[in-house]
Order: sequence, then structure tokens, then C-alpha cells
Amino acid sequence: MPTTDTLERFIAAVESNAHDAACEAFYDEQSTMQENQGVPRVGRDAHVANERRVMARAKSISSTCVRPVLVSGDVVVIRWIFHFEWLDGSVTHMEELAWQRWSGERIVEETFFYDPAQRVPREVI
Repeated sequence: MPTTDTLERFIAAVESNAHDAACEAFYDEQSTMQENQGVPRVGRDAHVANERRVMARAKSISSTCVRPVLVSGDVVVIRWIFHFEWLDGSVTHMEELAWQRWSGERIVEETFFYDPAQRVPREVI
């Protein structure tokens, strides 16, 4: 079970848009990450690489934790709101729930739940 301090440091890293660094610091080497029941990515290195690919396409990212954070033993659920301004001038605004299973101070399993229609970038009018 993560400590409150660990959870707050994790949230602070994501809210500062250091998504790749958050993966490096808080995910287990063999952790899995899954989006809407899709095929899971396996391994911290894969998570870091995916975050860097997304970040490289963005001009700016805003990441906000909507509290309260729900904690029950080793399970943590966080509601996130993300806003991406892409290099091509389009934007994506999405809200998701992240269900995480922790082992001590590391995330070992994470599944994101969101409406996939939100991932389609919109043109700014």
C-alpha cells in the first residue's frame, strides 16, 4: 500500500506534466498499463516510451487530479482531467479514471477508463 506522501508525490509529478518521470519513479519494472480493456503495455520502459511519444506530439499539456483520491488497501483510483494542445494546432480534452494496484510504493498494474471519443483531436475554432 502506498503512503500518503508517495501518492502526493506521484500526483504532483503528473500534474507538473512530468508523465515520463512519474513512470520512471513510481512504476514497477514489470508493471502493466492498459487502456479501456485494450492489450496491456508491459514494463516500465514501455510506459516511459509511450509517454515520451505522446509528449513529443504536444505543444502543451495540462494535467489535473480531481479529488478525492480513492484508496482501499493496495488499490488507488484517481480521476484525471487532461488537456492537450497538439503541434498541429488541434486540441484534445479528456477525463479518465485510473485504477491502480500498488505493491508497496510502486504501481504494478494500471487500467485507464475513458470514453475513447475524447481522444479524437478537435480543431480550435
